[in-house]
Amino acid sequence: MKKTAYITTTLPYVNAEPHLGFAFELVQADVLARFWRQQGVEVIFNTGTDEHGLKIYKKAVEEKKDPQAYVDEYAVKFEKLKEALNLTYTNFIRTTDTSHKLAAQEFWQRCAKRGDIYKKTYKIKYCVGCELEKTESELIDNHCPLHPNQELEIIDEENYFFKFSRYQSHLLKLYTDNPNFIVPDFRLKEIHNFVTKGLEDFSISRLKSKMPWGVEVPQDPDHVMYVWFDALINYISTLGWPKDETKFKLFWPGIQIAGKDNLRQQAAMWQAMLMSAGIPNTKQIIIHGFITSNGQKMSKSLGNVIDPYNLVNQWGVDAVRYYLLREIPTFDDGDYSDTRMREVYNADLANELGNLVSRVTQLCEQNEIVINVKEAKIPRSSELGGFSAHVENYQLNLALEELWRDVKKLNGEINHEEPWKKQKKDASLYLRSYVNRIRDIAFGLEPFLPETAKKIMNATQGKVTKTEPLFPKK
Repeated sequence: MKKTAYITTTLPYVNAEPHLGFAFELVQADVLARFWRQQGVEVIFNTGTDEHGLKIYKKAVEEKKDPQAYVDEYAVKFEKLKEALNLTYTNFIRTTDTSHKLAAQEFWQRCAKRGDIYKKTYKIKYCVGCELEKTESELIDNHCPLHPNQELEIIDEENYFFKFSRYQSHLLKLYTDNPNFIVPDFRLKEIHNFVTKGLEDFSISRLKSKMPWGVEVPQDPDHVMYVWFDALINYISTLGWPKDETKFKLFWPGIQIAGKDNLRQQAAMWQAMLMSAGIPNTKQIIIHGFITSNGQKMSKSLGNVIDPYNLVNQWGVDAVRYYLLREIPTFDDGDYSDTRMREVYNADLANELGNLVSRVTQLCEQNEIVINVKEAKIPRSSELGGFSAHVENYQLNLALEELWRDVKKLNGEINHEEPWKKQKKDASLYLRSYVNRIRDIAFGLEPFLPETAKKIMNATQGKVTKTEPLFPKK
């Protein structure tokens, strides 16, 4: 039976333009999907857009647009990231899709049947930016620390609630029994500590009269689902749940990638919801950090939000992918600056990798080297030192670091061996060896820099001629 894998990003709200932080998450997921496919695994890679909730509704009203027309306009801007970042996602789900709304209603009914949904009147402070209730201990000067420029909403109404408190012991057992459930391990400790302190039931609906933009609650047209309850279900609705059980069972449970500000929602709320609905828990959750801009948190007010489309236009898609995957630690915060981008581009890509391929193909042309594709050594990422182990542990920056050791090592050997000074017969032996090793490097590179890897593979077969610079200096 063919191996299968499922990986999904979070879904961004469509109330703003795509930013570099989400591009980072997409590229991480894409690397893993490509890496698994290299090993013959059938992969479903899911992303999409989160299109309900107060934040979206307010933005649509502000722009004097119908909410559906508003989200349709913005969803396209996120779909275009597929081409811009050279992504291989198979599914792009929108939470306004009819199939998703039906799945959300079915999920609600299963939780209700379990006795985990009830109604009560309550009053809370609510951060529209997070789309989350905030307790006093979470606030700084009566503001959410993640959205300090936004005033908190006061919600005082009758809502449906989910019995989150019922699942404290179940969640703690999930974490204890699965020590690799969340990576890195310090995030597992973080959520374990959060759940240990006790869980409060959370609101899962809003009055339609006050906030009409959402999935209608089954058997109660006066309420719409709270955006987080609805949105999280995309992870299974995209697989055809509940209608296509065969497909669903082939690919679920899967792996989720999310930012550190999503830890509570992904690792606790969603897992409790799955337990309530009688669905297996997520296989694993990968949590990444934030990207700062020149050492500062990105924000619209500071005017330092980085547009991934502009970066790709300036540097090229593989250069942007390389920076995100090499310079930004997989699990921690990292920084982007134009100065560092130029340094990395010229040093790593133009000088080290580009120069290696250029000089070897030029020497091959001078020595009339022909690489028979059928006879060419088939590259294997397992031959690239600890490279594969790093990818399997999701340490993508370390995997590229390992690959660059091979690039530097081969450049050093060529300088030492000076094949251009040797007789043609001897030079040919050296050059064929170099080509095979470059092809190994290209095979490892393919999930990370797919365009570059393809160029290298094409340039190192048949009658080899000098390649155009892979990364012209800037």
